[in-house]
Amino acid sequence: MRKVKRGERGVGKSSLVHLLCQNQVLGNPSWTVGCSVDVRVHDYKEGTPEEKTYYIELWDVGGSVGSASSVKSTRAVFYNSVNGIILVHDLTNKKSSQNLYRWSLEALNRDLVPTGVLVTNGDYDREQFADNQIPLLVIGTKLDQIHETKRHEVLTRTAFLAEDFNAEEINLDCTNPRYLAAGSSNAVKLSRFFDKVIEKRYFLREGNQIPGFPDRKRFGGGTLKSLHYD
Repeated sequence: MRKVKRGERGVGKSSLVHLLCQNQVLGNPSWTVGCSVDVRVHDYKEGTPEEKTYYIELWDVGGSVGSASSVKSTRAVFYNSVNGIILVHDLTNKKSSQNLYRWSLEALNRDLVPTGVLVTNGDYDREQFADNQIPLLVIGTKLDQIHETKRHEVLTRTAFLAEDFNAEEINLDCTNPRYLAAGSSNAVKLSRFFDKVIEKRYFLREGNQIPGFPDRKRFGGGTLKSLHYD
């Protein structure tokens, strides 16, 4: 199952993917050129009689706001058959948060005509996501770099961001695995999100399992794509 991660360059997508898949801090992160892929093992509905193990591919897609149309078209190849999207932004950079709107539209094939961020009376037009069926998750990185006196202001702003996408939100420091420790609220949100992606890929709307679907299956349609703008 394939899942895509999108966000600004330098927001920490590669470090996040490594943490999600290897449960380890990435010692020497570098810029993503094109797309990099890693795999996470996820226990669907863990702790219930329906628990099953799945392999989820996390696709980290590079890019920038000013990319030429040909480069943008190339990125579109990575968006095919996506079953989930994680939008990653830098909590210390307000611009990276704002650009998530453009990345999301591109990944959802809504930005066919380059019109920039869709804004109505100063607010994002939520109608763009009214019929979206792809699970979304918003993750803010570099939480450790925000001074305590500024955290409330920043996290209040990003909470509205997640609300616009009708998505849950996780804020963390990619250099500290404790933010995703088992049993934590972040770990619960992450697990819930992956469950939704699996259900979208392998289950019918009624919740019935697709006939012939094996107990263990590679997550081929739930790629995690990370979008970023300069």
